[in-house]
Amino acid sequence: MSYRLHEGYAKMPNLSSPLLVVMLQGWIDASSAANNAMQRLITETGATTLVTFDADEFLDFRARRPTMELREGINTRLDWPSIDIMLGHDINQKEVLLLTGHEPDSKWNHFSSVVGELAEQLRVRKMIGLGAYPFATPHTRAVNLSCTSPSSDVIGSLPYVRSSVDVPAGIEAVLEHALTGRGIPSVGIWAQVPHYATSMPYPPATAALLTAVCDTGGLSLDVSDVRAEATAHRERLDALVAANPEHAALLSQLESAYDVAHERDERAADIPSGDELAAQFEEYLRDQRRD
Repeated sequence: MSYRLHEGYAKMPNLSSPLLVVMLQGWIDASSAANNAMQRLITETGATTLVTFDADEFLDFRARRPTMELREGINTRLDWPSIDIMLGHDINQKEVLLLTGHEPDSKWNHFSSVVGELAEQLRVRKMIGLGAYPFATPHTRAVNLSCTSPSSDVIGSLPYVRSSVDVPAGIEAVLEHALTGRGIPSVGIWAQVPHYATSMPYPPATAALLTAVCDTGGLSLDVSDVRAEATAHRERLDALVAANPEHAALLSQLESAYDVAHERDERAADIPSGDELAAQFEEYLRDQRRD
């Protein structure tokens, strides 16, 4: 079998329409915003492992090697990479399933089929995948979210950005199709992270993703501390930029380019592109970190 129940379960539990949240490491996740959102979900829902997938079947251990714990020359233990489904509950005791761990290295179609079967068995009502990508956006603006889904009805019901582009897909996109094909509404929600902030944690994106999970998935979670982290992070970046008038001017230009682009104004042609400004700003922040 491609998975096993955790030792704490004698049989598959009888759940009542849980939400399934997916975040598997290995594809685009700027600033680790989506993974940090998943870790926060695990903590806030008190999630514990329900199902563990067969890592020998789905993971390449030469690409994702186990960690050896070495103490005074003694190989005390090995920490193996894994793929798990965890079960937790929100403030109102609503059930939530969390598919977490590493993106499979092989057998994507088989993996998505197994997840689809489990989703049906566990009576999943909706799937939400999480991700984050770099974008020419200033940190002084609210984090924008974009969405993906095979269902036009699902996309039409959401207030997020809808893009048209051909890009390599991650396993989350495959799961969207697999679950949608089984009648389970599925959507990927992606946070846009400022280009110049992708090498550091970006709490505003994590907070935006958690808020989207609550709004779109019907969960109730206390994410006030994450929002406080986001505010503090904004203030740190503000102070860093304000210390240099030249780069404060660069930020102002980036804000203008961003605002004009969102207003679809022809004046955008007279302003440096967001990509150009973000590249300059990112270089500045790298210099500050070196100092």
